[in-house]
Amino acid sequence: METGDAILRAENISKTFGGIRAVDGVSLSIRRGSIAGLIGPNGSGKSTLFNLISGTESKFAGKVYFEGKMINGMSPHRIFELGLGRTFQIPRLFTGMTVLENAMLAGKKQKGEDPLIAPFPNQWEAGEIALAQKAKDQLTALEVSQLYGKLSSEISGGQMKLLQLANALVGEPKMLLLDEPTAGVAPRLAQDIFESIERLCKAKGTTFFIIEHRLEVLFKHVEQVFVMHQGQILASGTPAEIVKDTKVIDAYLGA
Repeated sequence: METGDAILRAENISKTFGGIRAVDGVSLSIRRGSIAGLIGPNGSGKSTLFNLISGTESKFAGKVYFEGKMINGMSPHRIFELGLGRTFQIPRLFTGMTVLENAMLAGKKQKGEDPLIAPFPNQWEAGEIALAQKAKDQLTALEVSQLYGKLSSEISGGQMKLLQLANALVGEPKMLLLDEPTAGVAPRLAQDIFESIERLCKAKGTTFFIIEHRLEVLFKHVEQVFVMHQGQILASGTPAEIVKDTKVIDAYLGA
């Protein structure tokens, strides 16, 4: 496994549920400032792998390193503070809060959250206004800013995916794990989302690792693709290499 300037490394990680090995000895490395894809049939272990990396599932065999630091056993919020964020296949939102409020939640170091400072608005109002503008800018880029005053429970499934992505970007992560970011989104907007991802990668150096079933969109923007099958990494390479790999064709692309 090549490491180079790897921002993320997984070494022989495995996870078993009731005797079924959902992730089976996976090792991989993601280069800093790159966009990588993770594909494979439903049930192949892709989302479980993201859960292990991001701390959502904490008990597993093997090791995960982020920027050279082993993050096994860390809580998801601690991993997020280090700069590794993620989105979920099924969006996890606060349904009693507005779209804008949900987008603002990922803002780091908000003074108003300190109980000693909260009673003094003059110390945190300016920061809150700036955070709201940052959140609205992300919502605008993803074409959902018109929904900012609606409750998150009142928007469509595709719009929830976009809101979740906006929330993740407001946290200014060094790396983002995106679990099917374009599921339920119109084809044109799906392409726009990936173009936004590529712009962020180039402008800010943000690293992306993306689970995606829309291969025609994914393959236009990623440098490296990992293919999972039955909990293992079946193949890895450039999109051009993957589409010609007979193992991948037999297990996934040819299905």
